[in-house]
Amino acid sequence: MNNHRFAGKVMVITGAAQGICRSVALRAAAEGARVVLVDRADFVCEVAEEAKGAEAAGFVADLETYEGAASAMAFASRTFGGIDILVNGVGGAIRMRPFGEFEPAQIDAEIRRSLMPTLYACHAVLPHLLRRGGGTIVNVSSNATRGIRRVPYSAAKGGVNALTQSLAMEYAEHGIRVVAAAPGGTEAPPRRVPRNAAGDNEKEKVWMSEAVKQVTESAFFKRYGTVDEQVAPILFLASDEASYITGAVLPVAGGDNG
Repeated sequence: MNNHRFAGKVMVITGAAQGICRSVALRAAAEGARVVLVDRADFVCEVAEEAKGAEAAGFVADLETYEGAASAMAFASRTFGGIDILVNGVGGAIRMRPFGEFEPAQIDAEIRRSLMPTLYACHAVLPHLLRRGGGTIVNVSSNATRGIRRVPYSAAKGGVNALTQSLAMEYAEHGIRVVAAAPGGTEAPPRRVPRNAAGDNEKEKVWMSEAVKQVTESAFFKRYGTVDEQVAPILFLASDEASYITGAVLPVAGGDNG
């Protein structure tokens, strides 16, 4: 860990209440960033308090709405005087099932969860980065653009990859880098708020186990990654160490590039 890598930088991390981006936010704070942790779960403010000795603030917003994304960026700019880095971490498959078993409303929900928050946040942060004279966006995608039992989620993350590449090309002239990390299966602590609030029925539990088996067997290492193994690449991409990397999607999936 480099204790000064993000000194003087303001970083907004979405989806920071739990999962990978919770650890991204806490480590970024430990490395000197002034961090704004955004999530629709109100305990995101508790996580911000864990960044002891750092400048950190939690903000509750529903990033599945444009208003939520815009209000989060405005809060960060108001609190710390601007924004240098955005890490988009909202997303995650809600259900695992064969594509033919998805109901239309469930397809819409997957796209709304795993594409729209990133799309909205990228748009909402642009004026703040332009005022800063440049900056960095790191989108947390997934290697699940190739995988079973989650086709709508795969489509959403494919959209994140396309957004990353096109936005990078369009805004490079303004000094804005746009990159993505594409994690594979990750052993994260239990979620305080489950992605599927209704819970899985017996069929869904079987479909989930099939997806887990595919993810594990597709990885060259035949295991899930750790949270730390995901945080390090995300923060590398966010840092000035990656200053000549833009438009790239970095697979972090033990050899399974999706």
